[in-house]
Amino acid sequence: MSAGHDHDHGHDHGHDHAPAEFNQAFAVGIALNIVFVAIEGYYGWQVNSLALLADAGHNLSDVAGLVLAWGGALAGKLRPDVRHTYGWKRASILAAFFNALLLLVAMGSLGWEAAGRLRSPEATEGWTIIAVAAVGIVINTATALLFMRGRKGDLNIRGAFLHMAGDALVSLGVVIGGALYLWQGWTWVDPVMSLAIAVVIVVGTWSLFKQSLHLLFDGVPQGIDLATVRTVLLSLPGVADVHDLHVWAMGTSQTALTAHLVLNESADNTGSVLHAAEQELHEHFEIRHITLQLESPDYAQNCALRLGAGCG
Repeated sequence: MSAGHDHDHGHDHGHDHAPAEFNQAFAVGIALNIVFVAIEGYYGWQVNSLALLADAGHNLSDVAGLVLAWGGALAGKLRPDVRHTYGWKRASILAAFFNALLLLVAMGSLGWEAAGRLRSPEATEGWTIIAVAAVGIVINTATALLFMRGRKGDLNIRGAFLHMAGDALVSLGVVIGGALYLWQGWTWVDPVMSLAIAVVIVVGTWSLFKQSLHLLFDGVPQGIDLATVRTVLLSLPGVADVHDLHVWAMGTSQTALTAHLVLNESADNTGSVLHAAEQELHEHFEIRHITLQLESPDYAQNCALRLGAGCG
């Protein structure tokens, strides 16, 4: 007896709708940042401040990061078709990965430039820099707050949040550097502050980079222990064994599972086994895309003899 069962509650589950709630956040964040890039670029050119011009370039990368995250969220909503049976959910993982990569590259270039400026510090116009960077703090903090509530449940939204929170820190560093320059005339403060902030942001972004890369290669999502999943399935009434157990992320907020459940002789009602399995997987692990194959002990044994392991 072998039966396949695919239980998909994705469309009525809260997580599935998470990216849609952020459409307004993305639109507002992108608009604010484009305006800020224009302001920063203009004043950087007016006062001949390399720091402001470099930060304008960096903020342009934020616009790209937000566009990337939004694109990933929207692509994840596209419905499956005969060519893409899972839809485009993985786009959100790709967006999170490239957002982390973009942030790491941006911080690398910021660090490189700061190291160069340490060797030959330049005088700047402190008040203009403070004023423009203060606007940056407000804009970047406001944009980060738009994504704050989604950062726990969705890696892609977390990428957007980290990007904007990181920028608020950079702007704060520029303000502090400008203030110390006005107070003491220390030209080295700005590059040192930039280097320190770059290190902080790289440390914060590293886990996003690692997690998204892990998910790209069908790694088991964070917070799910495969041994525990196996134990939960084995504890179900009527289940004698579990093999070919696979858990992976379909997108940054959805997890899928496939498994073969070997039933013992006492399991006469396959429907109740499936129902119990789905319920346990929903409750314990938030797994909503489930495909289970039920096998009799004889079928499972023949399978193991044929393939040297389970069927799959």
